[in-house]
Amino acid sequence: MKRANWLATLALSFLLTSVVAYYIHFLIFRDSTFIFKYFVAQLGFLPISTILVTIVLNQLMGKRDKNIRMQKLNMVIGAFYSDVGTDLLKILASADLEAKSFGQHLKLNTSWSKSDFDQAKRNIREINMDKTALPSQLEELKSLLYLKRNHLLRLLENPNLLEHETFSQLLQAVFHLTEELGGRAELSQLPNSDYAHLRGDIGRVYVLLVNQWLAYMENLHKNYPYLFSLAIRTNPFDPEASIEITE
Repeated sequence: MKRANWLATLALSFLLTSVVAYYIHFLIFRDSTFIFKYFVAQLGFLPISTILVTIVLNQLMGKRDKNIRMQKLNMVIGAFYSDVGTDLLKILASADLEAKSFGQHLKLNTSWSKSDFDQAKRNIREINMDKTALPSQLEELKSLLYLKRNHLLRLLENPNLLEHETFSQLLQAVFHLTEELGGRAELSQLPNSDYAHLRGDIGRVYVLLVNQWLAYMENLHKNYPYLFSLAIRTNPFDPEASIEITE
């Protein structure tokens, strides 16, 4: 109600200002014909003005605001990988029997182009988990996810996530895996059918996690070279990666 009253007052103020301006013009020049012609001409231009303001300018401003929100969300994604995502990738990669060959496609460097990132995304596939080491890996996953549970919950509360569907899906998948693992008191002696179910949940997280990681790396490569340099030196898919610069 207050907003409606404020808008009505503003509209009335503009209307009165226009009437006063026309009246002053008439008092000075005594030319009502010119005022009428000018008024009609302005009415003719009004639809064009409306198109320019409401469609063109609004779209440009909306695009600019969306880009700002996406940049802020990329900061949130960066915080996720720094605090949770990279460690989670290391655990899942260690559980992947084909991670060594798969990781060859993910050894990033500064010469990568958009086509390299696109090709890497096409190479992503479901995890081929080492079944013999599965129970110990599940315990490690459970410990990490429950340690970072509060951080994940805070990320889910971020309203900007609605702007980023893939990252929202990733967080939901990670949180679902957290709940699945947390609901089982003993992970070392589960039925094979239950292990198969958990492998499906882990595979979903793995694919989404690597996809989002590549998208985040592409953004760093394009906009933040110094952050991309650190990401290369902490690449979870490169066993030779070292944060220390030796050359």
